[in-house]
Amino acid sequence: MTTVFIGGSRKLSKLNKKITQVLDRVIDKGFTVLLGDANGADKAVQNYLVNKNYENVIVYCMKNTCRNNLGNWQTKNIEASRNIKDFQYYATKDLQMALDTNYGFMLWDSKSKGTLNNIMNLLNEHKYVVVYFAPLKIVRTLKNFDELQELLKECDSSVLTQHNKVIKTRHTYTQPALFVSESKPEYRQ
Repeated sequence: MTTVFIGGSRKLSKLNKKITQVLDRVIDKGFTVLLGDANGADKAVQNYLVNKNYENVIVYCMKNTCRNNLGNWQTKNIEASRNIKDFQYYATKDLQMALDTNYGFMLWDSKSKGTLNNIMNLLNEHKYVVVYFAPLKIVRTLKNFDELQELLKECDSSVLTQHNKVIKTRHTYTQPALFVSESKPEYRQ
């Protein structure tokens, strides 16, 4: 059974043709879709799959509470080691989806640190991730961190500073950030 973890930025709540074309390929192939329960991209994808009568979906929720499950699909409940509903709390669920999947499809506004974290989790697990990059309205398949670094070059410099903070605190590399110099960083495999 092939699975795809689909997620994205909460600010991306509308799906354009490029996004729906990828979703239609997932549906045509009969992949099991692993989805989060947040507003924004998660809810928009849930709505699309409901309208397509697609049933091969598992919604991941925290502590038996789903914020959105529009198709009344099967759920997988994730326990957190803490009760504070912050970035780390929901990142626990996202990491589990990255571990449970074969591939990823992320809808990224270039600013969401959660979506960037998901992309990096997938790449850390040596899993391809298809990224819809909203600022340029393009779809790119990333197979490694060098390809992510190329995509990050398209981000605003102030956004890159924020991303470097996320990268530094969330992942262990021999170089502390993806995009701090022209030299290629080495990543722990």
